[in-house]
Amino acid sequence: MHRRRYHRYHRHYPRRHVLLRLVILALLVGLVIRPEVVLPGLAWAFGVGLVATVIGVTLVRRAIRRIFRRRVRGPAAPLPRPAEPEWAATARRFEQLRAEYGAYECDALEVLRLPALADVTVPATGRFVDAFAAAQALHTETEPPAEYAARYRHAVEHAWRCWRAAREAAERIRLAGLPAEERATVQRLIKLLTMARDSGNDAERLAAYAKARTELARLDRTGRLQVPRPALASLDAAARASLPAPAPAGDDFPEVARSYQV
Repeated sequence: MHRRRYHRYHRHYPRRHVLLRLVILALLVGLVIRPEVVLPGLAWAFGVGLVATVIGVTLVRRAIRRIFRRRVRGPAAPLPRPAEPEWAATARRFEQLRAEYGAYECDALEVLRLPALADVTVPATGRFVDAFAAAQALHTETEPPAEYAARYRHAVEHAWRCWRAAREAAERIRLAGLPAEERATVQRLIKLLTMARDSGNDAERLAAYAKARTELARLDRTGRLQVPRPALASLDAAARASLPAPAPAGDDFPEVARSYQV
């Protein structure tokens, strides 16, 4: 009991409480002695504090609102890529078409699997060849005037449609338009070219290429299967690439070379 009373009457106040009491006491004395000086100062301090409080509350509210909006909307969407010029996009599509058509004409296996795609007497193939030639005639290296570019775009789109239609027709026809004997020759050629491509034996690969080249030339002379020249050239290049490397000069006379080594 006595200890509690002692602590109540002998409290240790922090320094800030002492300073605050001194400031309040000074203000009260000032109000009694010089009210005309103290009152304006108090009013000015109150106004500044009020303005600072309003500004602080406004900034805090804006920050909270901005954070809330980000959470609701999620991450900012990436900026859209600049649109490709229309003529450049059309030229790129035509290059893709030219690459697909060129890859077919340079692949003898594809020509044998889809011979109708190389035969202009097939209506779908003939329409594609005409559409491709029209688009090729309108192709330019630099951007043309707007009217010319519109014609070029229409021609490229038409060529793409004809290409898809020609491939679909060739897929349906396959070897159906060939007589039985020539169909058997094509199937034998496909086996020879597959062997030449996949074999790891140099002699076997060379023999398969030579036999396939002879059979393909004979089949082309019949006129029933049109073999594009790029396919023949590609076949010849593949055969040359499969030739074994020449032996070193010293291996031409192995006995003489060994005698010098001794």
